[in-house]
Amino acid sequence: MEISTLATYHCLAFVWYFFVAYSITHVKTEERPSEVFLYGGQWKYLTVLNLVLQAVFYGVSFLADVLRLIKKLRCAKCIISTRDLLFSVLAFPVSTFVCISFWTLYTYNRELVYPKSLDAVIPFWLNHAMHTAVLPFALMEIFALPHRYPAKKKGLILLGFVAFLYISWVLWIYSVTGEWVYPLFALFSPPGLAAFFAGSLAIIISFYNFGEFLNRMIWGQSKFSS
Repeated sequence: MEISTLATYHCLAFVWYFFVAYSITHVKTEERPSEVFLYGGQWKYLTVLNLVLQAVFYGVSFLADVLRLIKKLRCAKCIISTRDLLFSVLAFPVSTFVCISFWTLYTYNRELVYPKSLDAVIPFWLNHAMHTAVLPFALMEIFALPHRYPAKKKGLILLGFVAFLYISWVLWIYSVTGEWVYPLFALFSPPGLAAFFAGSLAIIISFYNFGEFLNRMIWGQSKFSS
């Protein structure tokens, strides 16, 4: 794909994610159901954090494209390395996890992750923008250009560290409010919750490996952007 085309795509994706993140963070307070949006606001939900992550990723990608267009190759190389690290370790596996885990649990029992009361607050299109469109965007990015993955150990350590930070945030919110971020967590005993978190981490690691596999299958071992 031509650099100018990539720049246009990444710019549009950045604007889209910025708009979606802006929309969800500006839901009127008086319209929110009392059982949601407590301590930590929307910033305790992985879905919302993922929107910000995607906006940052596409912003960095657009910057890399612009630097390549104006022939600032030394600066572009550094930004491209950041772009590839963001995509491989976070943007792809988190988007895939958000989409698949949300709709799996929603189909089983929506009250565990997305109470029906939210339908009166969050528009239908916004729900799909947050939970559905993120996966096609991630897949399109893999098909659009190759990404250099870090060494497996480094990538998994970084992914595990970010997962640890989010789990710590969830537990902190519970310790302060006595309420779980997702009603699902209340169903587990402490050992069961630990097993659930460990299983979720294993799933997101599998999505990391899947992204690496797709990248290698489509682009081969040696073709990387520079």
